[in-house]
Amino acid sequence: MSARKSNPSIDKTEKPHDFVTAMLDWYAQHKRPIPWRSPQEQHPNPYHVWLSEIMCQQTTVGAVVPYFLKFIALWPDIFALAKADRDQIMQEWAGLGYYARARNLHQCAQTIVKDYNGVFPSTQSELKTLPGIGEYTSAAIAAIAFNRPATVVDGNIERVMTRFCAITDPLPQSKPAIKRHASVYFSAADDRCGDFAQSLMDLGAAICIPKTPKCTMCPVHYGCKARKMGVEASLPAKKKKAANPQKFGYVYWIKKDDQVLLQQRPDTEMLGGMHGFPCTDWVHKSDKENIVTPENIIINEDLDVSIFHSFTHFDLELHLMRASIEKPLKPDMKWVSIQDFKPDTLPTLFKKVWSLGITH
Repeated sequence: MSARKSNPSIDKTEKPHDFVTAMLDWYAQHKRPIPWRSPQEQHPNPYHVWLSEIMCQQTTVGAVVPYFLKFIALWPDIFALAKADRDQIMQEWAGLGYYARARNLHQCAQTIVKDYNGVFPSTQSELKTLPGIGEYTSAAIAAIAFNRPATVVDGNIERVMTRFCAITDPLPQSKPAIKRHASVYFSAADDRCGDFAQSLMDLGAAICIPKTPKCTMCPVHYGCKARKMGVEASLPAKKKKAANPQKFGYVYWIKKDDQVLLQQRPDTEMLGGMHGFPCTDWVHKSDKENIVTPENIIINEDLDVSIFHSFTHFDLELHLMRASIEKPLKPDMKWVSIQDFKPDTLPTLFKKVWSLGITH
């Protein structure tokens, strides 16, 4: 595929192959130096591609980089990750959020080692059968790690396609139309599907950014329909989000000598698999009067202070109580030394509880 020089007076991106050529030429000069990307002359490492794609779900690249580097230092390949202790994986994931990803990560690693002898399947259909890998992630791994034909549409690509094709229907209803339009361009990427996907990701991250796109720096701006219409800054359109439900619960600071009690949360609940502090159920604020104190917990003092935290789908207030506990401890509970424990291994919500607990 030969490179073509852009002429400002002529749309050189109206045809899919022209668009792909312009994007790949731009990418060759402007690709982001991200640690999971292999040099041009090397084949991508599927383990790195998979790990980064799982970590980048609902999370920015900047936030993911230190976690990615930490994980590959601790577990340099799929075999090491499969053998790892799940609790350690959860602790090292702390702060990255969406903790089901970490549970699925471990389960997926074990499945690949057990069922595929540690070799990643290369087709989107096979990848989708693995834990934690859905439509988008399977397409991204197939394209980037194995250069298989696949239509990859993440948030950045969604924004680029919405603007270039002037798709004015609001998200999320417009997602099928966005993917249909994107598939036309991915079909024209020939044997460079992975590079093309990453070029669009980088364009969305650096140039076709929300609210204030840098259109004059865009390699395909001559063909952008939204720019021609003067609506690029308003796309993609989104429906007004409803206010988050407000939830409430009690959290217990239970101290014995120089130790404090932690409890592992069930896999089926928010922050599942992570350690935190004993809590009641989290209920809608209108039901707070009906909250029941967990069995074997004895309330000693209302500390008259609350922790506030926003999840994706609801806001939470946890009211802090000093308490004690009757023996025996439940299997999911453990005492940790206040002096030696590292609160960075807690999810953000419970880091806030820790900070308040040790000062009250």
